[in-house]
Amino acid sequence: MPAPLRFCADVSLQRPLLSAREREALDRSPWFSTLSPSLRHDIFRLGHVTRHAHGDLIVEQGRPIREWFTCASGALRFQRTTPSGKLVTLAYVEPGIWVGEAEVLYGRPCTYDAHAHGPTTLLSVPEPTFRTLLQEHPSFGEALLTLQAWSMRSLYCMMEDMATLPLRARLAKQLLQLLQRFGPQRTEPGESVPLGLSLAQDELACLLGGSRQRVNVELKWLEREGLISVRPRGIEILDATGLQTLVDQAAADGRGDE
Repeated sequence: MPAPLRFCADVSLQRPLLSAREREALDRSPWFSTLSPSLRHDIFRLGHVTRHAHGDLIVEQGRPIREWFTCASGALRFQRTTPSGKLVTLAYVEPGIWVGEAEVLYGRPCTYDAHAHGPTTLLSVPEPTFRTLLQEHPSFGEALLTLQAWSMRSLYCMMEDMATLPLRARLAKQLLQLLQRFGPQRTEPGESVPLGLSLAQDELACLLGGSRQRVNVELKWLEREGLISVRPRGIEILDATGLQTLVDQAAADGRGDE
């Protein structure tokens, strides 16, 4: 029997409604904000809210997905175990990024695991409701095609980076992207800015497709250059412009790791 999303059993961590801050996080996301007000209203009205602790399993590789979902706070870690048994981190997803529409419609087993990264709130729409929304809101289908196009573009960019950028530049680019997605919305010029997502070095290595030792070497180099600061509670960005310059120079060179 197909398994639904796995939710933690601790009822004390669950609330029936999104907080105002969580709803605002979804409303300002680039894709969701383009939907019609009536469609957004129905998604909020018909979706259900669950709260998860760090590490909770949300989706299991090899099992069908029966809900379309997003995180409203916290983050989701997507990873895949290869046939050889290697664990590969695919992405960390911020609030407002919707997941699972292709799997729900296609009906085939999921190709990845998803876990809560930090305390995380989910808004989920069950498959029957998802299909009803498609019927009642003609614009929803086109919006989902746009969502898929964005996902494919991100995938192509990631493949290009793996082929053309050395590890140091990929690390710098990944830090800038994580800062943009998880960091504070407003910062003062010249101030130290927390990354906004707590990652251990082995987690960062899995995300970059490199070894922990090599990623540690590159982090230390970036720190010596005054671009970042590695603190016990996470990485802080000291010079985002310098990181971007490093990425741009590597992209112009375009040779990747040798």
